[in-house]
Amino acid sequence: MTVLIAENINVISKSIGPAIRERQAAPILELASAAFAVGMDYLDLNIGPARKNGAETMRWLVETVQNDVELPLSLDTTNAEAINAGLEASNQPALVNSVSMQPERLEALLPLVARYQADMIGLLWGTEGMPRDADERAMLAVELVYAANQVGIPNERIWIDPIVTPVSGDINQLNDCRRFLAMLPDIAPGCKSVVGLSNVSNGSPGRLRAILNRTYFIMLKHEGLLAAIVDSQDMELTDIARGRRPDIVEAVTASLEDERVRPVDFPPELSDYVKTVQVLTGRTLYSDSWLDI
Repeated sequence: MTVLIAENINVISKSIGPAIRERQAAPILELASAAFAVGMDYLDLNIGPARKNGAETMRWLVETVQNDVELPLSLDTTNAEAINAGLEASNQPALVNSVSMQPERLEALLPLVARYQADMIGLLWGTEGMPRDADERAMLAVELVYAANQVGIPNERIWIDPIVTPVSGDINQLNDCRRFLAMLPDIAPGCKSVVGLSNVSNGSPGRLRAILNRTYFIMLKHEGLLAAIVDSQDMELTDIARGRRPDIVEAVTASLEDERVRPVDFPPELSDYVKTVQVLTGRTLYSDSWLDI
């Protein structure tokens, strides 16, 4: 079963951001309770860089949420002091989101992960930025796992994020992300895989974001994806992840495995998923109108 991490408690949200900054618990707890009700496995608490009062903000957010909802938490910030405060306040082992390959990030965060016996997301972002292909992702994954192992963090507590990029950018990155997931069990046995799923649709019109996210999710699952940070309000995505929409999975898989499969071979809803596979694999050029063609 796929592990689903709800992304919705995020400081950049127009509704949740002010609630976090002004310490208004009600909107946050409403989202947290809704995520629990639909079967999310983790709650991601994203406070951004949090350069001002980061530790205080994360501590308040962790205590507020966990007093109301019994879900493990993913602590999402680039502020190491805030991560420390969140780990200290958490009443169960948390997930640190995320540890990238910059030396200062490794130095600041790996000891915290080890001290609190937390899990960690290892983001494959190196000193030179975004990896160019699957092979560079593999190299970074090996380096990151080695560094974590050196401070006592076992592979089983490491979640590897190969970085999903927008479909409107370099389509090769999306294909390399899938290729890397197929390689991961051999590169880092015992490590889990995780992606920020909504990245694939960043910059696309709102009406297209859900089908891009759902289709790419199935494509990544086909390569062994274990976990995804997702929009907990997308019920069709949750249904797909929980095995309640095998028809969609079968249509996407058929198109992924056989380029001869055509959209007209399916009813309209499933036809849209087949068209989206064609875009996400690069068989069809991305445009905002691919579903209308």
